[in-house]
Amino acid sequence: MTDPDQSLIAVLLDRSGSMQSIKSDTEGGLAAFFEEQGKVERTVRVTFAQFDTDYECLYSNIPLEQIPQPILHPRGGTALYDAIGKLVTDIGAELAGRPESERPGTVIVVILTDGHENSSREWTHSAVRSLIEQQQNDYNWDFLFLGANMDAVQIGTQLGFAPQQSITYGAAPAGVQGVFRAAGAYSTRLQGPGDPGSARAAGFTEEERQAADPGE
Repeated sequence: MTDPDQSLIAVLLDRSGSMQSIKSDTEGGLAAFFEEQGKVERTVRVTFAQFDTDYECLYSNIPLEQIPQPILHPRGGTALYDAIGKLVTDIGAELAGRPESERPGTVIVVILTDGHENSSREWTHSAVRSLIEQQQNDYNWDFLFLGANMDAVQIGTQLGFAPQQSITYGAAPAGVQGVFRAAGAYSTRLQGPGDPGSARAAGFTEEERQAADPGE
């Protein structure tokens, strides 16, 4: 049995060039997201990676209280499939190497992007979908898909994300702040007492969706 008092939260952040206009809002929103996770009554560890045309894991499986201030350096294209594939397989391999009792009872993967896939070289759409569905179905991982400049529910569902766990946000200060608040609150609910199944099934609330995509 996995450890119900331990969580792993993995964040995969788009740092492609188009993120420049919301760089500071994204940094602040991510810091607020991590601060929210500090309210959870369990041990939370964090893996954080950024991607553009390339993938970079800045830190892996470190205590929440030790994470540095997020810094974003936008550049390059959007190799979304390669980044998801690399992050998920690396985490899966690391957890597989532990005794089951030392694995976190909750694994939440948060993926934020403001654009469509345009430069992956190794992973395909179908391969990523199969990977996500396997981790969801076989290991009960939760995948949150936060997307701007797209219908995130439609795109996320096509990639294997549960529609209730996908959310569209506006690529402007209010939308960025709203989507990180939504992700923080929802991640907290997934780690709450009792069966996480009800929180997983409910997904993001309508109020959270409206705050993340307030329109003009």
